[in-house]
Amino acid sequence: MIRNNWTITEITQIYNSPLLELVYKAATLHREYQDTAEVQVCTLLSIKTGGCSEDCAYCPQAARYNTGVDVQALMKTDEVLEYAQKAKDAGSTRFCMGAAWREVRNNRDFDRVIEMVKGVNELGMEVCCTMGMLTEEQAKKLHDAGLYAYNHNLDTSEEHYGDIITTRTYKDRLNTLDNVRKAGISVCSGGIIGLGETHEDRIGMLHTLSTLPKHPESVPINALVPVAGTPLEHNKKVDIWDMVRMIATARIIMPATMVRLSAGRNEMSIAEQALCFMAGANSIFAGDKLLTTPNPSFADDLNMFNLLGLKPREAFKGAPLELA
Repeated sequence: MIRNNWTITEITQIYNSPLLELVYKAATLHREYQDTAEVQVCTLLSIKTGGCSEDCAYCPQAARYNTGVDVQALMKTDEVLEYAQKAKDAGSTRFCMGAAWREVRNNRDFDRVIEMVKGVNELGMEVCCTMGMLTEEQAKKLHDAGLYAYNHNLDTSEEHYGDIITTRTYKDRLNTLDNVRKAGISVCSGGIIGLGETHEDRIGMLHTLSTLPKHPESVPINALVPVAGTPLEHNKKVDIWDMVRMIATARIIMPATMVRLSAGRNEMSIAEQALCFMAGANSIFAGDKLLTTPNPSFADDLNMFNLLGLKPREAFKGAPLELA
């Protein structure tokens, strides 16, 4: 049963379950709601890189940090569509375009993004964007152009959020998710572990996501990739068991949601990724880069899929979205 009234106490009890019991429960629910042999293959392209005015402590694209990331203007539409076609040919069914903006602005760049969305949609791929804050009017324009999903992560709990970001409030993020939902676009929202948060913070973030009026259709679980020059460059690598615990808990409380094993996969063995799939992950990013950080290649993922008996999930699978 899909629930939106989870309590912190209930989620804490699930999260703190003995690990093998937790994975078993998550795997059982996964089989009830999903085809466990299917994994959604997504590709993420940075269409506008660097120079962001935000101060997200983990992000190499923040202008205030010296991370070696060069500022690049918005890519040309034909270049983006060529990249999308290559991703589709390699097996991706969802194409996500990321722009290092604090918020979307009604200007020529946004008009070009609209054209990109239309072009990728015509390729038969699910189109996703992640471009910062978004108004309801802008969301409707993207919807009309064929945007399927919009990513806007909460990153962490509301209590820990101010230690990671000060240039945008938690409420700003929730408002963007609300605008996306009102426009009839599917919601993609998750977070990052390894930011120096407590287990209570992780539980708090999952509680916020699972008690939204409608669960996000996609919840990415990212492991911090520490980048030199950012305030979190010396944070320790996230333990694989913490990733498994987060994924399993997310699967149990949001059983119909796509749970994406996102950033951090490049540091995981096939065996470790298999544990995450067993715990309920059924979506990945494929391709050499996630915006600016390393990621396993298409060839490596194809080898893993063959070894584990997995297959890419078809695009647009599931019920059509409707305006709220």
